[in-house]
Parts: sequence; C-alpha cells; structure tokens
Amino acid sequence: MNRREFLAATAAAPAAEAAQNASARNTREKPPMKFSMKLGMQDHMSDDDLAYYSSVGVEEVCTSLPSRRLDEKWSVEGLIKERERVESYGVKLAMMPLPLSSVEIDRAEYPNIMLGKSPERDRDIDDICQMIRNAAKAGIPALKYNMSILGIVRTDPVKGRGSSSAHAFNYDKARQEPPLTAAGRVTEEMAWERITYFLKRVIPVAEEYKVKMACHPHDPGMPRGKGFRGVERVLGSVDGLKRLIEIAPSQYHGLNFCQGTISEMLKDPAKEVFDAIRYFGARRKIFNVHFRNIKGGFLNFQEAFPDEGDVDMAQAMRVYKEVGYDGMIMPDHLPAIPGDPGDYTGGPKGFGFALGYMRAIMQMVAAEG
Repeated sequence: MNRREFLAATAAAPAAEAAQNASARNTREKPPMKFSMKLGMQDHMSDDDLAYYSSVGVEEVCTSLPSRRLDEKWSVEGLIKERERVESYGVKLAMMPLPLSSVEIDRAEYPNIMLGKSPERDRDIDDICQMIRNAAKAGIPALKYNMSILGIVRTDPVKGRGSSSAHAFNYDKARQEPPLTAAGRVTEEMAWERITYFLKRVIPVAEEYKVKMACHPHDPGMPRGKGFRGVERVLGSVDGLKRLIEIAPSQYHGLNFCQGTISEMLKDPAKEVFDAIRYFGARRKIFNVHFRNIKGGFLNFQEAFPDEGDVDMAQAMRVYKEVGYDGMIMPDHLPAIPGDPGDYTGGPKGFGFALGYMRAIMQMVAAEG
C-alpha cells in the first residue's frame, strides 16, 4: 500500500464507523410501528366480563342486544347509560347490534322487513331508523345487523380437537324440514327487493347521523338455484356481497366481515379468502371483523379454533394490515369445550384462548413493519 492509499483508507475508516453507528442508532431509536387494528370482543358484557377483557388487552367491544324492540333501553338515555358502564372498564363501546338478528324468520324481532310485508315493514324500518338516530346521539359510532330468513344453518356437531365438539354443515346431510319457512318461497328477486327497500330507507339516515351500518353475510351460503327450505341466500356469496355494497353507495354502508362465513362461501378458503379481504378492505367496506377459521369449504365445513383451520390466520392479519383496516377484530364461533358454559358462539375458555392467540399474532404482524 502506498502513502496515498494508506491516507485514503485511514480517512474512510472513521466515516464508515460513524455511518454504521448511525444506522444502529436509527434502528434502536425507530418508534414502534403504529398498528391500527383493535382487539375486540362481542356479546358477553357483564361487569365481570368487561373487567376481564380490559385486563387481557381488549380495546373495543360490540355489546349484546339492548332490547328486542324500540323501548327505553334504546332511548338516548338508555344507550348513554350502557356506553358509560362499558367504558368505565377502560374499553370503548364501538358497535352495538340492532334487533335484526341471525335467527329464523319466525323468531325475528322485526320479521316484516324480510317478509316484505307492507305497511308493517315501514313501521319496523321507522323503529330501526330511530335506533340509528339514538345511537348517534349516545356516541355509539356503528351498528351491526342481519338480513336473514333462515338464520344460522348447521347439521349435527362433529368431533373437534381433543375433547371439543364443533358445529358443522354438510348440505347433502341437511334436513330441510319443514320444507318452507314462514316466509314461503323466496326467490333471488324477492330477496333483493326486500334488502334494497330496507337499505334505501335506512342508509340515508345512517349517513345523516354518521353511524356505520355493518351487514353480516348469510351463514352459510347455499347453492344458487337450489337454496334451502325454499329460500335463496343472496348474501351467501362474494358476488352477492359485492352487489350489496353497491345498492346504497355510502361510506356508512359496509360489512360486518365474518371471515368464517366468507370462508364458508369458497371452494378453497385457504387461497381465496385473502382476495375477498383485499376487495372489500380496499373499498373501506369492512367495518368489523369476526376472526374465525373453518375446515373445509362451500357446502361442507366445520368450525375450528383459529390456529387449526385451513386458513393461515397470521397471513389474514397481514392482509387486513395491508389494506389499512383500522377497526375491531374479534373472535367468533368456536368449538365447544367440555365444562365451558356458553351459547352457540362458544364459552369463556374458548374465547380466552382465541383472544390470547389473536393478540399474539397482532403483535407479531405489527412488529414485521
């Protein structure tokens, strides 16, 4: 090495070291990436439940149904009282269900809407519109609902992991008894007319009062042209959901995006569900996520714990992040665990497992930058 080369090398060494130190310092000092999704929970909202949720990292919740009809619990004062109770535990009341539940039509709170029966449906819709107004005045930003005649349809439970049992559906084994519901034969045209009539009345009110309306898909989808018990399920396919969001263009009209139900619509959920997340997420039509998994696919599936189904749930979380989803993401239907009291969607043990699993992968995906 000659004198010129030696001087160049000795001058470069401190600069290289300084650059290396700056790079390391920037890495250490880089603030943690903002992760916009919130761990959420639904339905079970006793004081003990809320104390538990706040302790395990739940940030926002969707409460259980205040009342089956427009009454004092749906008054502005009643809703404020419930919101303040929930938020006293350090979690936000971000959504509430309307009395448009996913039950068979003869048990529906407001059946005339999906029966298409006038003028009774107009009075029912007027009640729903008043609930929207009251929710807005009470500081509740979103409401979820169903447009259902059949409710949730399942066949006999099957053995799940370990000692659990899982709800399942197999179209070929399903008993279509009685052959018709109280709604009688409902064609696609009839179903769309009733859904459209509702949306054209309700979404302008939601837009005026700035309340997001999150519609749940039909669970499960049924074969087009065959339906189930005389009913065509128009919200049981991705194409149907695309049509739904186009009926009443508004930033306040979107989906309670049940990932499990979407998976049930697909022949190969492990590959196809990510495209559905991207389609609706890119259009800002996902207002809430039911983060659940299944084994199987269209017309033949069983519900599963989030870590054991066919869909890579960590990858699903990445796709929600990719499209900029910033709302709640919450557990939903789970296999039943022996000794775990609970309703159709599962009990405290199952939900505790799901919440821990979800919080872990949310942290993992957030850290990936």
